[in-house]
Amino acid sequence: MGVCLNAHRSASRRRAREWDVPNVEPPEPTRLGEVVWLEPFPDALLEGAVNAPLGPEARYEQTEAISLAFVSAVQILPPRQLAVLILRDVLGFHAKEVADMLDWTVESVKSALKRARASLRHRLSMGDDRQPPPAPGSPSEDAIAAKFVRAWESADIDALVALLTDDVFISMPPMPFEYQGRDVVARFCASIFCAGRRFDLIPTRANGQPAFGSYLRTPTGNRSGTGLYVLTLTGERISAMTRFDDSVLSSFGLPRSLSSR
Repeated sequence: MGVCLNAHRSASRRRAREWDVPNVEPPEPTRLGEVVWLEPFPDALLEGAVNAPLGPEARYEQTEAISLAFVSAVQILPPRQLAVLILRDVLGFHAKEVADMLDWTVESVKSALKRARASLRHRLSMGDDRQPPPAPGSPSEDAIAAKFVRAWESADIDALVALLTDDVFISMPPMPFEYQGRDVVARFCASIFCAGRRFDLIPTRANGQPAFGSYLRTPTGNRSGTGLYVLTLTGERISAMTRFDDSVLSSFGLPRSLSSR
């Protein structure tokens, strides 16, 4: 038993070092993720694309097609299926048009699209019965984001847990560690706050979703960037949190550190 406990602690310390969180021992991850090269996309770069006209057969709303869940799912598709899915179901081109673009037969396009849709449905099936998120920039979305900021900046675990769905999911690309379920996510967040770490959040948007640059408070009053959190909302709750490392901050026009106030 003692050997197992020591092994567990060693693994936790190893994960904390890899996550760059001194003195934090996070719980065992629920699983190791498959997609480790996902990166967030700033909404500011989407402003022109979101208003572009879609073809008549577009199957996905653009806000869904740029969400992290969709982007994560399509990354598992083989290149041929991915190309057809984007051209047909996202951009709305006809099968004949796609066949001409790719120099395929129409039958090949239809077959690849059928396989891609089946894979995508399987990947996204866990969220089929969830409530839709609030409209981007709506008062409802703003209220949830404000509650999250208050809870995270004050290290209020109870307030944070009240915002989470039962099956809330945390991932941390490019690291494969993933946590699912309100209890384990609460323990993961508590392991950070109980180590005395306190943060300030700077709002931004990524993949059509609320996002926040995270800055660790230091004794000098300066704050160092630790990463970017992207929230996935379901109804009035947070169903997923995706944490990216601090290397993505500059893509969102956010500094790597903040001076004292």
